[in-house]
Amino acid sequence: MEAETCKRELVIEIPFDLVRKESESLATQYARTARVPGFRPGRAPRELILRRFRDPIREEVAQTLLPRFFQNTAKEQNWTVVGDPRFEDLKLEDDQPLKCKVTFEVYPAIEVGDYKGIEVAEERVAVTDADIDKAIEELRDGAATLEEVEDRPAADGDILNVRYEGRDVKAQKTALIESTEGTVRLGEKTTLPEFNQNLQGVRQGDIREFEVAYPEGFPESKLAGKTVHFRAEVQAVKRKVAPKLDDDLAKTVSSSATLEELKGVLRKQIEERRDREAEAAAKRKLMDALIERVKFPVPETMIEERLDEKLRNLAGQLFDQGVDPRRANLNWAKLRVDLRQEAEKEVRGGLILEKIADAERLEISEEEMDEAIRQLSAGSGETPAALKTRLTRNGRLARLQSGRRNQKALDLIYRNAKVVRQQSLA
Repeated sequence: MEAETCKRELVIEIPFDLVRKESESLATQYARTARVPGFRPGRAPRELILRRFRDPIREEVAQTLLPRFFQNTAKEQNWTVVGDPRFEDLKLEDDQPLKCKVTFEVYPAIEVGDYKGIEVAEERVAVTDADIDKAIEELRDGAATLEEVEDRPAADGDILNVRYEGRDVKAQKTALIESTEGTVRLGEKTTLPEFNQNLQGVRQGDIREFEVAYPEGFPESKLAGKTVHFRAEVQAVKRKVAPKLDDDLAKTVSSSATLEELKGVLRKQIEERRDREAEAAAKRKLMDALIERVKFPVPETMIEERLDEKLRNLAGQLFDQGVDPRRANLNWAKLRVDLRQEAEKEVRGGLILEKIADAERLEISEEEMDEAIRQLSAGSGETPAALKTRLTRNGRLARLQSGRRNQKALDLIYRNAKVVRQQSLA
């Protein structure tokens, strides 16, 4: 293996007698069905078949012999090949050996060293009364009802039902946003500032017109860099009415009988969540320490595959948000470059965990896989059986199993680490 790389090159030379044997075998197969003027099917001489179908026979010979010889060589050399080899500079001349250069990558040799007893700080954030109060307010907000506002103009915190459309200020006939109904939450950070400013003080039936200048980098390409003239008609002004802070609230939003009981349940839930978050953060630190400590070259093929996966996931997220990735104002080539370091780190970490899992002989049982699939199916709308079939068909079941195995390895590292637990108030 070359320094700092997993790439290898190999020149394959297959003796002519093997090439001839394979060629003659193929010629016999061709002769059974080939139509040659002057001969019945299967009666044409083999030498004539070899001359008449010279190019396709040579192509099949190369496609048959080269992978076979490469696999045999890789096995003899104890190489674990990553991805598909690339065959180049093919030379196949009459009465000569078949020659070819093969470029490929191999898995690196990884010496993990001692992965037990690593010291790591684990910071747990204490749960305060303010945290409980905030959680209860969130429950109250979720249980709130909406009522029409008729005695005053709209203000921050109100919810407006509006029908709006948007046109390019430079081409008023061009409707960038067709007439549609939507909800505007006045005063919220997620609401465009221009909507917050221009819809303050409205009442039902009011019409407001204003402009929004979208930045060049706006995700939706049809709006990026454009100034849009909006016309918004207010159909309703509503406000949230939260339930009273009493025992009835506890019964409405939970199985608790009293408000105090609900507070106790929330405290325990928040403590458990923060414990999980602290443990996850400590595991990330352990992983970072191993990645920094264990040095080896990472196969480019694996990095590129991880980049492909990350960009596919990003495209899927855009689709879920109703944005066509092909029309999103994103420089996908630059994103690929920007994500490369992160992808390499993830691949490196995965290879380290895989090595540790091998050393510890960790495996994922069929029951554990079934449970993992059940968990995934719970939020997918598919039955566990249907999800398992789909994952098997697209090759992702093995990846899921590998990920679970690596997680087992990380759990083992954490259990054997010197965890220094600390507590803070925020």
